[in-house]
Amino acid sequence: MNESEIKALVTLLDDEDSEVVQHVENRLRTLGGSIIPLLEDHWQGNGLNPILQKKIEDLIHDLQYNTVINRLVAWKNKGHEDLLEGMWIVATYQYPDLNIDKLRQYINDMYFDAWLELREDMHPHDQIRVLNQIFFDKYKYLPNTKNFHSVANSMLNQVFDLKKGNPISLCVIYMLLARRLGLPVSGVNLPSLFVLTYKTPQTQFYINIFNRGLIFSKVDISNYIKQMQLKPQDSFFQPCTNLDIVSRVLRNLIVSFEKVSDLERAKEVESILKAIS
Repeated sequence: MNESEIKALVTLLDDEDSEVVQHVENRLRTLGGSIIPLLEDHWQGNGLNPILQKKIEDLIHDLQYNTVINRLVAWKNKGHEDLLEGMWIVATYQYPDLNIDKLRQYINDMYFDAWLELREDMHPHDQIRVLNQIFFDKYKYLPNTKNFHSVANSMLNQVFDLKKGNPISLCVIYMLLARRLGLPVSGVNLPSLFVLTYKTPQTQFYINIFNRGLIFSKVDISNYIKQMQLKPQDSFFQPCTNLDIVSRVLRNLIVSFEKVSDLERAKEVESILKAIS
């Protein structure tokens, strides 16, 4: 459909015949997110018709929501290799106009600062100490302990801006920086906590980003699992996938919306999670 035909359809959203309105809404939904700018223009030009405005707002939200699902499913199907892309798609649920290049620039800025300090002959522990200095001292990242369940903790752009996050969002940024530097750092899906592991054929240790990059061992994880009264699993000690990370972020997001009684959005995020499960 061309632009004039789409605009003609939009004008029928306030038709008195409910069947006509339903048909128009269904037709517009089939056109996908590409028509959102046209809908936004029409919404701005109809300030005196609150009923039509509400219908356009709901339609825009549905299109944006479906775009998130389609993007995440496509990301999963192509191998979910780019973790930043997956996190960007999650953030577009709340910030549909967010540009992924803005997020990449944040990582690039930290990368150049860390690259100047790293040397190839450094011990892995010393490499992590350099990253800790850049991450915590220079860029001032902090655990968001006061608002642990805030929705912002799952939105990477908000974590970049506020310099605060939950364990997994802080780990994601730290890991993206480490990987940009060529370091073998991956996520580890522990119960009630997300940490990182530095793993090569010769060595493996763990990093607690929520505790200022504290380095710890496999024995410490075993003790943690015992304290949690859980049966040890290989997944508690080994790297998880990018898909595991994004899925856990979505689960956190569901809890965040439930905490503020926004059950409609919690249900939507559940559907997004189900689409990639």
